[in-house]
Amino acid sequence: MTALMTEETPATTAVEPARPVQNVQAAQPTGYRATLRTPGALGFMIPGLIGRMPIGMAALGIVLLVSATTGSYGSAGAVSAGGALAYALLAPRISGLTDRYGQRRVLRPQVALHGLFTMALVLCATAHLPLWTLFITGGLTRASMPSIGSMVRARWSHRLKGSPLLRTAFSLESIADELIFISGPVLATVLATQVLPAAGVLASAALSVVGVVFFTAQRGTEPPAHPREHGRGRRGVLRTPGLWMFLVVFACNGAMFVVIDIATLAFARQHGGTAMAGPMLSVWGVGSGVSALWFGARKHRASLHTQFMVSLTAMIAGVAPLAFAPNQWWLMLALFGAGLGIAPTLVCAYAIVEEIVPAASKAEGMTWLTSASGLGTAIGAPLAGHLIDLQGSTAGFLIAAGFGAASLLVALAYRTRLAVILEARSASAAEGVATTEGGSATEGGSATESGSATESGSAAAGVEQEIAELVG
Repeated sequence: MTALMTEETPATTAVEPARPVQNVQAAQPTGYRATLRTPGALGFMIPGLIGRMPIGMAALGIVLLVSATTGSYGSAGAVSAGGALAYALLAPRISGLTDRYGQRRVLRPQVALHGLFTMALVLCATAHLPLWTLFITGGLTRASMPSIGSMVRARWSHRLKGSPLLRTAFSLESIADELIFISGPVLATVLATQVLPAAGVLASAALSVVGVVFFTAQRGTEPPAHPREHGRGRRGVLRTPGLWMFLVVFACNGAMFVVIDIATLAFARQHGGTAMAGPMLSVWGVGSGVSALWFGARKHRASLHTQFMVSLTAMIAGVAPLAFAPNQWWLMLALFGAGLGIAPTLVCAYAIVEEIVPAASKAEGMTWLTSASGLGTAIGAPLAGHLIDLQGSTAGFLIAAGFGAASLLVALAYRTRLAVILEARSASAAEGVATTEGGSATEGGSATESGSATESGSAAAGVEQEIAELVG
C-alpha cells in the first residue's frame, strides 16, 4: 500500500513538530456526506454513472437485436457470449493503458471505436448479413466498451488515498452498480421491444459516449499516468501476491450470479409465467443496495480481511435457501436475503485489491476482477442452461450454491496468506509515513545545504519522466 501523501516543506519554512498519526486519523471525517464533499467527486461520479449504463444494457441489447433479426435465441446468446469473452480478455489490458498513459488519452479513442463498432453491428444485423459478421462486430462492440466502473474507483483511490472514506466511496459505487443492473435491462428491453430492435444497443453506446466525454473532461481528479518501467512485463499486475485468489473467487461468484438469474427465470416460468422474473431479480438487487448503504455508513473495527471473509460467508449462506422456496413470494424474500451479502463482499474485495496492487496499476487490477466475473458468467451460463432444461430451477439454484461454496473454499484456503500480505502492506505504509516525517525534519534542519541538490534531483527526475514517456 502506498504511503500517505505529503507535501514537501519549503526550504524557508520553519519545521512544525510532528503530530502523531493516530490523531490525524481520528480527526478525519467519515460518512456519505463527507465522501460526497470530496473536491471534484460529483464531477466524475455523475458522468461515471451515465457512462457505466452499458454494463446493464449491452449484453441484453445484443441478444434482443440479434434474436429479432435472426429469429434465433441460440444465435443471439452465442453472439452475446462471444462478446462477453472478448470484453473479459481485453478490458484489463485497456485499463492497463489508462494506468500507463492516462484515462483521457485512452478512453476517448476507445469510446469512439465503441460507437463505430456498435453501428457496424446494427448495420450487419438489420441487413441480415451472415451470422459470422455478427460474431465479429458483436465481439468488437463489447471488447471496445470502456470499463468506467474501474476508472471511477481508480479516481476515488487517487483522491482518498489513505483515508477511511475510501471504503465509503466504494460502497457508493456498489450502490451505483446495483441501480444500473436493476434499471439497465428494463431500459434496454423497453427500447428494443417498443421502439426498434436496435434501439437498446444504440442507446447503450450513446450513453457510453456521453458519459466518457464528460468523465474525461474532469482533468483535476484524473490519476497521474505511470509509464511502464523498463523491463516490466505485461503480467506484472497478475503477479501481485493475493490477486489470483480474488480472480478465482470472482469467477466462481460470476458463475453463481448468472446461474441465479437463469434459475429465477425458469422458476417464474414454472410458477405462472415469466412476468415475475424481473421484479424478483430487482428485489435481489435491492437487497444488495440496502446492504451497501448500511455497510458504507458504519465505522468498522474488524480488519478488512475479516470483513471480507464474514461478508463472503454471509453471501454464500444466503444463496442456499433459494432451492427450497415453495412459491414466488418466498423466493423474492430469499433473493432479498441473498442480496444482503453481495455489496459488502464486493466493497471489501475492491478495497483489498486497491491496497495490494501497485499504485501504477490500480485501474488494471480492479478491472481484472470484473473480467474474472465475466469469465465465470461465460462458463456458468451454458452449463446452468443445459442442466436447468433437464432438471428444472431447483437444480439451477443448487448449482449456484455449489459455485458459491467453491469461492468460499478458495478464500478460506488462502485466508492466512492474505492476512500476512495485508499486514505486510500495513507495515510498509506505516514505515513510509515514519520515513516521510523523518525526511521532513532532516530537510528542515539542513535546508540551506541541500536546496541546490534537491532542485537538481527534481530536474533529473523530470527528465527521466519525459524519457520514460517517450520510450513508452
